[in-house]
Parts: sequence; C-alpha cells; structure tokens
Amino acid sequence: MGKFLAFAIVCLLCFTACDSKRVYDEYQSLPGYWGKDSVISFEVKDIDTLTSYNLFINIRNNNNYKYNNLFLITSMGFPNGKQVVDTLEYEMAFPNGKLMGEGYGDTKENKLWYKEGVKFSENGKYDIKIQQAMRKNGEVTAIDSLQGITEVGFRIEKMN
Repeated sequence: MGKFLAFAIVCLLCFTACDSKRVYDEYQSLPGYWGKDSVISFEVKDIDTLTSYNLFINIRNNNNYKYNNLFLITSMGFPNGKQVVDTLEYEMAFPNGKLMGEGYGDTKENKLWYKEGVKFSENGKYDIKIQQAMRKNGEVTAIDSLQGITEVGFRIEKMN
C-alpha cells in the first residue's frame, strides 16, 4: 500500500508540474457539431497585467470531422471596449486524411496557437469569442452544421 501511495503522489506532482504555465483553461461542449451561427464565448478577468502570455484555442474533434483544415473567426474584447478580430486557418489532417492531434481512438485534441506574447495591460474583463467560418470549396455560403467538433476550449499560459 505504501508503494502505491508514493507512486500516486509522484504522478500527481508530475501532472501538476507539467501544467505549471496554465493560467486559464476552459472548454465548452458542443452536441457533435458546430453551427455556423454558434459563437463560443470565454470570459477572462483578474489576470496579471505585467506578465506576458501565450494564448491557444483547443479543439476536440472526432472522426466525423471531414475536412483538412479549420477556419475560425475570433474576437477579443478589451475592458475599454476595443475589439480585435482575426480570421484564422488551422490544419486539422495530414495529407493522407488522418486527423492531427493528441489522443487515442476517434477523439483528437488540437492545441492551436492563437496569439504569442500577449500582455493584458488593462484591468477588467476580457471577452473572447470564437466562431467557425468553414465553407466548401468554391462555395460562398457557410457550412450550417460543422460535424465532428465536440468541444472548443480557450487556454492562457504564462510565457517562460
């Protein structure tokens, strides 16, 4: 029993130490698809205004995701009312069609770079909004229901 307890404590310390850069890490679940009008929102407040951070968008998807890439529209709302909007593209599959990401089985998690070296220089609440912007090749209209996306997350890490 003593060896098991020691092993459990070592594992807990390893998991905690491996994620020591994490400041914020939240997910929102989707019903197996991401609607074209569905905006995923995250609220960040009480963050150190002197520290620099790296920001990530986390996507959990399964084998129902049929595309090689993912287009997103993001906006960051600052406490003073300013908005920064970005259109982003990420690769989600290898050329052979196999999904990228970590995980076993049919669920993969992708940690996607959003912004590097960000300082939240204003005190107050920051609103992050993420929306899918996928279209089929040659079409103008958005995909109504992007299948295979199960969760969307937002993560903030302290820079080294």
